[in-house]
Amino acid sequence: MPSFVVVIGHGPDLEAPDGAASLLRTLGAEVRTLDLWEEGASLFDQDGASARAIVIEAGERPDLAVAALRAVRRTAELSDAPAIVAVSPRQIARVEPASGFDDFIVLPCVPSELYARIKQLEWKRSEFATEERTKVGRLVVDRAAHEVLVDGAAIALTAKEFALLAFLAHNRGRLFSREALLARVWGGRYEGGARTVDIHVRRLRMKLGEAFPLETLRGAGYKLRSPGDGGGEPSRKRTK
Repeated sequence: MPSFVVVIGHGPDLEAPDGAASLLRTLGAEVRTLDLWEEGASLFDQDGASARAIVIEAGERPDLAVAALRAVRRTAELSDAPAIVAVSPRQIARVEPASGFDDFIVLPCVPSELYARIKQLEWKRSEFATEERTKVGRLVVDRAAHEVLVDGAAIALTAKEFALLAFLAHNRGRLFSREALLARVWGGRYEGGARTVDIHVRRLRMKLGEAFPLETLRGAGYKLRSPGDGGGEPSRKRTK
């Protein structure tokens, strides 16, 4: 399935030689451009293509970039694409962590840096599973090395915390009751109650934060969601 990078900006400047669209094309990336406030649906036709990332050229107006991102997110195909804002050096301090952007880059862009940032965001959103390693969004569980990484940083877990996480990650998308988790992770001979599972889940949430997309279904149990479930970045969605 073809994929492309969306570059959004002021119409006359979108195809400038030093603009993000032109720079990415020099590296062989497929790029589709969108004028500010133009409907995102116009980017998609019948070729089944998907957006790899969104780059919004804000220059001196990061406030406009935030509004433009919210507008383009209304297009279903762009609702979960990672987004980068390109700003001038003077506007770096105005890029707020809660703005909705996953990253920023300073203008004028260095082509290789911009492309590297896009690939990094794609890696964070990706997931895969092998016999030894499972990746769910920002979280990597390496069963062979008995190691857990979040954004590349190692997280220290106890043996049972690791075993519970590894089991949930290997079976992501499936719902397990507390009793089932006790039997599969602690073993049939364990004499403790289901409360043990809740305690370990709470510890994992504290240590892994938003990288641990665990959903609690009231009266049913726990399910580790995939990054795209429910749209947007994984979050700790709980029903009490």
